[in-house]
Amino acid sequence: MGLLPVSGAALRADARVRETARGIGARYGVDYTDDDAVTALLTERRRSLEREQRRPAAYLGLLTLMAGMFLPFGIPLSPALDAHLFAVLGAAGGLTVVGAALLVHARAQWKRALRNGPLAGYREVLGVARAHGIPLAHIPPWLEGRTNGGGGKGAAPIPTYPPVEPAPEAPAETATAPSPSVTVPAPVPVPVPPKPWAVSYYEQTADAGGWHDEVGWLLVLAGGGGVTWAVTVGTGVGFAALLLVPVAIWVWLAGRRQGREKEELREEALKYVKELQAAQAAGAHVPELSPQLRALLDDDHQ
Repeated sequence: MGLLPVSGAALRADARVRETARGIGARYGVDYTDDDAVTALLTERRRSLEREQRRPAAYLGLLTLMAGMFLPFGIPLSPALDAHLFAVLGAAGGLTVVGAALLVHARAQWKRALRNGPLAGYREVLGVARAHGIPLAHIPPWLEGRTNGGGGKGAAPIPTYPPVEPAPEAPAETATAPSPSVTVPAPVPVPVPPKPWAVSYYEQTADAGGWHDEVGWLLVLAGGGGVTWAVTVGTGVGFAALLLVPVAIWVWLAGRRQGREKEELREEALKYVKELQAAQAAGAHVPELSPQLRALLDDDHQ
């Protein structure tokens, strides 16, 4: 699964979240503070949900629905169908109803598998962590029943709980308090890798560009239209539109150069995400990813 929404170390760092997560895990038989157990759970459940979506009932329902919807359009093309108009319309209606019922059934089975079981408990844990101010690095869209890049809450959103006040700090020891004979050093938090400049630049430019091909073709068409007008009308002014062709070539070259640059930045961003995954596995508290890095991670896991 790579990068988890939140590491077990981050859940264990707050005693209240740790106890709540273990209480939820006791109901479902999963230790949600164990990264290996959570990774195995998410991997297995994602495959199970993909199998649910590929069940024969879903494909059969789609084919039956399409047959029922398109059957009436064949009536004007076939005299045999036209001779039995009411029977054909009745069959089309029946196929449409059966197809829709099969699709609804397949969708209900998928929702049931998504909303019930250990995944429901894990979403509870994520909601509790968010309420206690623990950032969620990345929530896979499938975990909430969303498509990659899709918005909305999805079929099973992370539950929202009221924000919880930070835990009060333990009072400092007084001068008369007996010092322990053995001092246990506090665990040193694992640092999060610093974000390179190339990754920050990728986040700024990931959604830019993509217009060079369209503009280039428009310039070529405009140049060809100008020449056609000049030949048709007999005026030499239209030949000036030929200057748009080298401009189009320059636009295409600029787009190609930008595409190479974005691909290099994308590789740097992927490298940074892998560093975050390694840091999280070592116990680092990874902050919430930017939308660009989340989209990159979703695409990489397809």
